[in-house]
Amino acid sequence: MTKTLFTSDHEWLRMEGDAAVVGITDYAQEQLGDLVFVELPEVGRQVTKGETVVVVESVKAASDVYVPVDGEIVAVNDALSSDPALVNNAAMGDGWLFKIKLSNPSQLDELMDEDAYKATI
Repeated sequence: MTKTLFTSDHEWLRMEGDAAVVGITDYAQEQLGDLVFVELPEVGRQVTKGETVVVVESVKAASDVYVPVDGEIVAVNDALSSDPALVNNAAMGDGWLFKIKLSNPSQLDELMDEDAYKATI
């Protein structure tokens, strides 16, 4: 199984072939509460690390999700348009947000492993 990496902004990233699957952590979705809307990026969009790429809205608040690495959005989780609660039910599984093809794989070295992430929360 591919190792999952984390950001200090509560995003997770897992490599699948030459692309990475990205979502928010269980901790983040617990803090947000029940999601009611997810605004996904356009496929083909070039993004830069730290850029706001997704907006998630819960009954409590709206929150930005930042892209953890530079690259191109190659897929989005269309199921979230009709069922944003997938993120609450399986934030690190079926509730993934988007897939990105990395343009600078060395940026992965700047992300945390699970133990380091758990230490920050």
